[in-house]
Amino acid sequence: MISGKKVVVVMPAYNAEKTLEKTYEALPHDIVDHIIVVDDASRDRTIDVAKNLHGTEVISHTENKGYGANQKTCYNKALELGADVVVMVHPDYQYDPRLVTAMASMIASGVYDCVIASRILGTGARAGGMPLYKYIANRFLTAYQNFLIPFKLSEYHSGYRAFSSEILQNLPLEQNSDDFIFDNQMLVQVISHGYSMGEVSCPTRYLTDSSSINLQRSIKYGLSVLTTTLEYKLSQFGILQSKRFPRVPNRGEK
Repeated sequence: MISGKKVVVVMPAYNAEKTLEKTYEALPHDIVDHIIVVDDASRDRTIDVAKNLHGTEVISHTENKGYGANQKTCYNKALELGADVVVMVHPDYQYDPRLVTAMASMIASGVYDCVIASRILGTGARAGGMPLYKYIANRFLTAYQNFLIPFKLSEYHSGYRAFSSEILQNLPLEQNSDDFIFDNQMLVQVISHGYSMGEVSCPTRYLTDSSSINLQRSIKYGLSVLTTTLEYKLSQFGILQSKRFPRVPNRGEK
């Protein structure tokens, strides 16, 4: 708990048996009230490892539903537990779990509604082993979105992020994809609804055991980022009716 706010960490897991415990141990347990692991029908022993982690709420999908669907389960459970701040940490140990305190504090204090841990700020991405083609794609897609969306981020593609419970309650998350593009769709929704968002610099590790989407899935993701941005833009111009990005007044306006 931070400043009287309940902090819940959610970990959407898939084939993470080798890194889940390491990620769990690195979390700042002194400020985290609940930890939720949702296993998306892993083919390894992820569920067994999760059940042996002290004080962890474990949910298991009976079939593989996808990364986005996993997050939907995570956030619904976090809200059910009365979370004020929810931090998503990938259990593949690619991101540094120790940043949870900083990210949660920025929301609990009311400074931001959403916080992204950026691999691009500082020297994190390439120094941590991000493949060159992914780095180039990240920079191109981020520049594209910064140009078309009225917001400026160092990257839109980090999977390490924290949210206020208000965001999770108000965004139409069920309209989002069950696949990897869920992450990007959600950030665009945060912006379109007028919520505030900040970034922190995050060192990253691309280890052998860390999960990573292959080239084919990366291409699919990149194309989906392009179409997601166009869908948002056309919706804001009133050209397209979108349940995912409905036109909403700025926060504070009636």
